[in-house]
Amino acid sequence: MRKQKGFSLIELLIVVAIILIIAAIAIPNLLRARIAANESSAASTIRSISTAEVAYYTAYPATGYAALLANLGGAQPCTPVIATACLIDDVVATNGGGAGKNGYNYANVGTISTYVATAVPITLQSTGTRAFCSVEDNVVRFLNNSAAVPAYAACQGYAALSN
Repeated sequence: MRKQKGFSLIELLIVVAIILIIAAIAIPNLLRARIAANESSAASTIRSISTAEVAYYTAYPATGYAALLANLGGAQPCTPVIATACLIDDVVATNGGGAGKNGYNYANVGTISTYVATAVPITLQSTGTRAFCSVEDNVVRFLNNSAAVPAYAACQGYAALSN
């Protein structure tokens, strides 16, 4: 009788079980890393929006801060005017066309003397775990486990993000 070459069914099942165990360990770590990357991007974008708000306020003092996030951006080629100041990327200015950017939705509400820029996770615990905001003092603040859009007064009470 000839000796057959190959793997037995039991050996294949053991290999598949080992692969599944490794995947069960690796996938949660991958998701946590993705959330951390989304949060880092959101905090950085809020910093950029705050910087753009200061530039907008300086460029258009009679208007004050930008009323909407769209006022800070502008499609390319962009000519700076009050309605589109060309200070931030248009993907951020349009909130990714309404679909968000890197797992977060961005918004901005401004008046002549104040503004609040916000970033909230699209899906809490899946795309992010913290909401971020900033007002005219340019300090980026956060609130854990929140997908609610922070108002101006609430933002001032949030913890400051350390550098």
